[in-house]
Amino acid sequence: MIEAAIAALATIFGGPYLFGFMPEALGFTLLGALIGLVLGAAPGIGGVVGLAIVLPFTFTMDPQAAICLAIGMLSTNNTGDTVPAILFAIPGSNAAQATILDGHPMAKRGEAGRALGASYTASALGGVFGALVLALSIPILQPVVLAFGSPEFFMLAMLGLSMLAVLSGRRPVRGLIVAFLGLFIGTIGADPQTGIYRYAFGQPYLFEGIPLIPLALGLFALPEMVDLCIKGTSIASIPKGSALTGAMTGVKDAFRNWFLVIRSGIIGALIGVVPGLGGSVVSWFAYGHALQTEKGARETFGKGDVRGVIAPESANNSQEGGNLIPTLAFGIPASASMALLLSIILVHGIVPGPPMLTTQLSTTYTMIYALAIGNVFGTIICLMLGKQIAKLTTIPIRPLAGLVIALVFLSAMVGGTRQFGDLAVLVAMGAVGWSMKRLGWPRPPLLLGFIVSPLIDRYFFISVERYGFEWLTHPLVLVILVLIILTIGFGIRGNRKPPQSIIPKEVVERSADV
Repeated sequence: MIEAAIAALATIFGGPYLFGFMPEALGFTLLGALIGLVLGAAPGIGGVVGLAIVLPFTFTMDPQAAICLAIGMLSTNNTGDTVPAILFAIPGSNAAQATILDGHPMAKRGEAGRALGASYTASALGGVFGALVLALSIPILQPVVLAFGSPEFFMLAMLGLSMLAVLSGRRPVRGLIVAFLGLFIGTIGADPQTGIYRYAFGQPYLFEGIPLIPLALGLFALPEMVDLCIKGTSIASIPKGSALTGAMTGVKDAFRNWFLVIRSGIIGALIGVVPGLGGSVVSWFAYGHALQTEKGARETFGKGDVRGVIAPESANNSQEGGNLIPTLAFGIPASASMALLLSIILVHGIVPGPPMLTTQLSTTYTMIYALAIGNVFGTIICLMLGKQIAKLTTIPIRPLAGLVIALVFLSAMVGGTRQFGDLAVLVAMGAVGWSMKRLGWPRPPLLLGFIVSPLIDRYFFISVERYGFEWLTHPLVLVILVLIILTIGFGIRGNRKPPQSIIPKEVVERSADV
């Protein structure tokens, strides 16, 4: 384990040099962090869309460089999305919703710099804490993962799929339907075990299956760009108070409330382990925890209390470390962005599960280092270039959306099979994704189902070939089966009841003008 950690350090700070002066892995980590900040600060694009756009370009890169680029983007996306949330009360992503309650009131009274400084620092500390949680979990995960066989991994994949489907919205049945639709789409093409073509309808384009890149871009990128074009105006103008004024005061606030940062980081990392809960749940839980435990919070939260910014921002970035635990150890992506990261790992021949904790342990440590470095670098960049980053949100939407749409079509061809069918899949999935978004159907379960479909197919085939159907009686299989039933049952039952807010009514009403 120590050897793997040292080897990962050598990968990050040594190895091939980029442009002759910077280690390649470190350079791509910093580049990814910068891209994540820019995309996070532009509402409507965000981490999933950004990863989907960058995805095809990672396929021809060195595996370590590609992974570092993706981890760098993930590490700072939740840092960048606080800019529009605090300045304009427009969340860059769902994870920034709770930040608005106190961040925007601070901006309205001229304390935007302080709020941003606190959020940047809390995000960095939370992200480093999440990376630490991931590192400390490795000795615990190793014996657990190595005790699993193909039947257990098959059931774990089904558990992850059911959790993401049930927890992705108030209509869990829709989530399950969408998840199994993704599984079905993933089976199109040649059966890897028998070579028989399934649902290809004699079309040569479908013999190798639906390409991931056009599907992911159509499902996530195109619908967001279409909505931005419909909106058709610039987002906002910079409010009073520079984005830099008072930033160092916010930095001191974050360190002064270090215990809140740690508690919120723990909440983010623990909730991040559970597939499907997402950043919005994490941020609201952390905000609610701070509201209930911090002295005088009920009187000041919602009016511009800096602690109401620190808590959700710490949790948002620490959740990435938690998300990586099921993704790497069990091959169960905890979110849509983790599903895209998993596709990058698989394309480069790195298999999640036992290899990530044994033969590929150095790669796991490389991801841990990249996650910590990306968070620290992102904070430094934000503090140095806060005003310039804030101006990204004032760019007219239509030219930006047009540029991104052109890049999406190019990426679909480059990352697909370079046939006309790639564009057809892109447009078709774009229509499906936009319709699902408008009708309130969750999209992440479809992508997750599509990505884990080959894994489920393989594990099921190996289980039946090796054990017949006796594997259904394995103790761990039965335990996971019970968890699947309970997940679906409680999910359906819980979503029949009106949701109970963890935020007191008076705080919400106090922030209604936001």
